[in-house]
Amino acid sequence: MRKSTQHFKLFGAVTAVVVTLTGLAACGGSSDASSEGDQSEGLVTVYTGRHYGIEPVFEKFTAETGIEVRFTTGSDPELRARLEAEGANTPADLLMTSDAANISLAATANLLSPVESDVLAESIPEELRAQDSSWFALSRRLRVIMTSSQRVPNAPQTYAELGDPQWKDKLCLRPSTHPYTQSLVAGLINNVGADEARKIVDSWVANNPLYINSDTDILKAVVAGDCDVALANSYYLGRLLTEDAAFPVALTWPDQSTSGAHLNISAAAVTANAPNRENAVVLLEWLASQGQKLFSDANNEFPADSRVEPAEVLAGFGSFKADTKSVRDLGGLNAQAVELLSAARYE
Repeated sequence: MRKSTQHFKLFGAVTAVVVTLTGLAACGGSSDASSEGDQSEGLVTVYTGRHYGIEPVFEKFTAETGIEVRFTTGSDPELRARLEAEGANTPADLLMTSDAANISLAATANLLSPVESDVLAESIPEELRAQDSSWFALSRRLRVIMTSSQRVPNAPQTYAELGDPQWKDKLCLRPSTHPYTQSLVAGLINNVGADEARKIVDSWVANNPLYINSDTDILKAVVAGDCDVALANSYYLGRLLTEDAAFPVALTWPDQSTSGAHLNISAAAVTANAPNRENAVVLLEWLASQGQKLFSDANNEFPADSRVEPAEVLAGFGSFKADTKSVRDLGGLNAQAVELLSAARYE
């Protein structure tokens, strides 16, 4: 296996970043909100694994509602483990993740509380929220094929085609420990079955990929010639194109004639032991409605609500078909995906 010089992130302790955004001590309302528990008027605490551009979003929410936002950042698994350890004593009112599997796993662990809300039902498509309304997508993120626009005239059109021998020693991938890789493989299992998914992953491994634990660094590796083809989330290219419109990497939407491009989500949910549940629901509804564009634009992600216009840079990627049917199943298939990656010796 080719080894990347990038440092791999170790999961263990929650990132020690706690930020408070102070606003007026006013409180929003919601038909679903509960008055039970020791509530602090005008306060909501968020554990968030989705940290890009989040502070201006919370500042806008505070300005509009007067509710103060306190937030702690960390990886999705770290924050889930913290919620489990804190139990009924958690200060967290809202959990926000950057991956569908992790929000689903939090629901399975009984860490979330369902929310019945007309605002959420109207704003978030059914396939992008939990069947029991325990979590809701806020933005869409697609894991797609990226190629050098200078060296690759005919890009692969499917995830399976990344295993073609022509890409041997020319493929960059994220490591198996990362949720994006695990959810992508879970999606493959859901769409083509475990046996065929194993064949696809085996073919990737056979191409001696360069593993890099950063999508930004993956795209820069494509430009540098360390690889010609890669997998990365669409918003990373959007961000780099915003900085440099001539950035020489092209995006291809995979599997358009079958299941569609792998769809993951940024999602949020009210925690099971939220001390400020009412305010958490207000924030969740705001993120799904008034704050939807601000939230998605902050990271060049596609809004969960398709009626909301995406950031301008995303229009250049063209229309696409996304695999909406797998989103709810990524958490349930996570363990099988991890096992498959290990068996295939995917690093």
